[in-house]
Amino acid sequence: MGRSIGAILFLCGLLLLLVHPTASLPLCSDSTAPFTLNTTLKFCPYKGSVCCNALQDGAIQRQFQLMNISDPACASLIKSISCARCDPFSGELYKGNSTLRPVPLLCNSTAEGSPQSNQAATDFCSKVWDTCQNVTIVDSPFAPSLQRRAGVANNSSASKLLDLWQSKTVFCDAFGGASTEESVCFVGEPVSLNNTELPSPPHGLCLEKIGNESYLNMVAHPDGSNRAFFANQAGKIWLATIPEKGSGGVLGIDESNAFLDLTDEVNFDTQFGMMGLAFHPNFAQNGRFFASFNCDKVKWSGCSGRCSCNSDVNCDPSKLPSDSGSQPCQHQSVVAEYTVNGSASQPSLATAAKPSEVRRIITIGLPFTAHHGGQILFGPDGYLYFMMGDGGGQGDPYNFSQNKKSLLGKIMRLDINNIPSPEDIDKHDLWGNYSIPKDNPFVEDQEAQPEIWAYGFRNPWRCSFDAERPSYFICGDVGQDRYEEVDIITKGGNYGWRVYEGSYLFPPNSSPGGSTPADSINPIFPVMGYNHSTISKNVGSASITGGYFYRSKTDPCMYGRYLYADLYASGLWAGIENPESSGNFTTNEIPFSCAPDSPIPCSSTPETSLPALGYVFSFGEDNDNDVYILTSSGVYRVVPPSRCKYTCSLENSTSTVGSSGPTPSPPSRANRSTNSWSSLVLLLLLLLLMTCY
Repeated sequence: MGRSIGAILFLCGLLLLLVHPTASLPLCSDSTAPFTLNTTLKFCPYKGSVCCNALQDGAIQRQFQLMNISDPACASLIKSISCARCDPFSGELYKGNSTLRPVPLLCNSTAEGSPQSNQAATDFCSKVWDTCQNVTIVDSPFAPSLQRRAGVANNSSASKLLDLWQSKTVFCDAFGGASTEESVCFVGEPVSLNNTELPSPPHGLCLEKIGNESYLNMVAHPDGSNRAFFANQAGKIWLATIPEKGSGGVLGIDESNAFLDLTDEVNFDTQFGMMGLAFHPNFAQNGRFFASFNCDKVKWSGCSGRCSCNSDVNCDPSKLPSDSGSQPCQHQSVVAEYTVNGSASQPSLATAAKPSEVRRIITIGLPFTAHHGGQILFGPDGYLYFMMGDGGGQGDPYNFSQNKKSLLGKIMRLDINNIPSPEDIDKHDLWGNYSIPKDNPFVEDQEAQPEIWAYGFRNPWRCSFDAERPSYFICGDVGQDRYEEVDIITKGGNYGWRVYEGSYLFPPNSSPGGSTPADSINPIFPVMGYNHSTISKNVGSASITGGYFYRSKTDPCMYGRYLYADLYASGLWAGIENPESSGNFTTNEIPFSCAPDSPIPCSSTPETSLPALGYVFSFGEDNDNDVYILTSSGVYRVVPPSRCKYTCSLENSTSTVGSSGPTPSPPSRANRSTNSWSSLVLLLLLLLLMTCY
C-alpha cells in the first residue's frame, strides 16, 4: 500500500511538471497573453495580435543593427528571426527543453517528429545555413548555443556560422525542428494557422426543465457520480441527484433538508448573498469545501476584515460617499472553509456538513454595495481562483481595477493546501489563511499584490475551465454602458477596465482615485461579447452571464462551442474558435425552446413561444459535462436537439442519446471517449493530477 501511494505521489509530481496551464493559446515568450495593435510595428512586420510594443520593437531594431550584417539576403532572414519574439505564438516558438531558446525553433522538413500541420513544409533552417554560413554576424544569436553545447571558445564577438558549427546537419540539429501538437516552428513569416471552414451554428438549443427552484451555484460532486451541489443566494446548500437523460425524472432534492445552512452568516439582498461554492478536488478523501458569500458587520460579529479602501491604494474610507445608505466596508466578501469530517465515515457519502468554519480563507471589505463578483473554483493546477469585481461605484471612480495594490477588479489565485502560520500571514501581509503560489505573476513585484493572477475587470460573473482544454480559462465580465465581454484569462493579463469597456475607450465621469492613461497599458480585448444596443430594445439593460465550453455528446452540434447568456434572458449565445488554438472566435445568437416532453412543463413568454427563463443567474456542468442553466424560474438542462425538432446531422451518427427513452449516463469523465488520442491523454493526465490534492 505504501509503495502504491509513493508511486502515485511520484506521478503527481511528474505531472505537475508536465501539465502547462497555458500551452494551447497564443502566448508570448514571457508567459503573458498577446495584446492588440491597430498599426504595424515600425521595424518588425507585425500588427493586430502581437507580443511587442513600440519600445520593444525599437530595442529589437537596435540589436539587429549592431549585428552589422552586410549580406542583404542573410540580413532579411536574421531580421525575421529577431522579430519572432513579437509573434503572438512566440511562447511556443521559443519553447526549449528547459530554458527559452536564443532563437525560435526553425522549421526543418527533415527533422523527426510530427508533420508540420500548422506551418508550410519549408526547410527554413537549411535556408538560413545556406544563406548565412559565410556571413559575419556581430554577437550572433547562434553562437551562445554552440559554446554551451560543445564548449567552443570564441573570443571574438563577430563570427560566421561556419566558424561555430561543423555542418548544416549539426546546426539544424540544434536550432531546427518540426511543428508538433505542443509547439510550432518558424519559417520566416508570422505564424498563421490553416484556415478551415467555419462550422455552421446549431439550428437551436433544446432545453428540458428539471427543477422549479432558483439557485445561484451548481457544482458537480467531486466523486464523479450523478450528484451535484446547489446553493441559493440566501445561503443554503443542497445535495441533489441528477436524473438520467431521457428518463423523464426531475432533480432529486429535498428543500427541507439542506446540506449546509449559512443563512445566519450570509447577508442576502439584491447585490449580496452566497456567491460561490467550490469543493476540494480531493473532497472524497478530505471532506474540504469552500463557500464565498457577503456578510454585514452590523448584523454578524464574524463579519470583520480589512477594508479594500486603505492607505495602500491611497483611499480614505471616511471620504467615501455613502452608497445605498451603508457605511464603507460595512459589507465584506468572505471565502470560508468548511468540512464534512465527522458527518460520515467517508466524506463522499456525507449528506450534511458542519456549520462552523474550519478557517477563514480571506475577507475583503467592500467600498460600495455592488460589483463584488464572488465566484470561486479550483483550477486544473489545484489552486483556488477567486473572482472579485471593482467594488462598485459608477465607472470605478477609485480606479481599483487598474491598481495592482488593490484586490478589487482582480482574479486571485490562492494556495489553500499550504496554510501559513499567523506570523507568516503578518510577515507577508496576507489577507487571510492561504499561501501564494510561487509562479503567480506578481510575486516579485513590490508594487502589486502577490495574490493577483489577472486584473482589469469590472465584475467577472461566472468563469470556467474548458473540460477538454484546461488551459482555456474563460470568464464573462459585466459591462457598464456599452459592451458585455467574454475574456480568455491568462497569467498576468490586463483586461482593460476602466480604461476600456470591451475594446471601447471608457471616459470616467469622476476620478478621485486617479486615472490610468490608455497608452500606458497593453489591454487584452474580449474574444466574444455583445453591445447593449443590440438587446436594449428588448429589456433596456444588459449583464452577461458566463458559461461553459460545451463538451457533452448530448448535443453534438454544440460540441466545442462556448455557451453564455444575458442575465435578463434576452439571448443565449454560442461562440466557436476557428482555427482551433488561434484565439479567434465567432459568435452566434442561438434560438432555444423547451422540449414538449419536458419533465416539468415550461411556461412561455407572452410575446413569444420561448421558455420563460426569467433571469439567467448562472450555468452549471455535471460529471458528464451536460450543461444546465440556473434561472429565476428553475433549472434547465440542455438535451438532444431532436426533442425540440431541431436538425442536427451529427446527432444520430455521434450521439447515443435519442429523442426518446432513457440512456444510461457514464459514471465519470474518465470513461467517456474524446475526439482524439491527444484529448484523451490530456484528460487522463488531468484526472490523475487532481488526485494529488
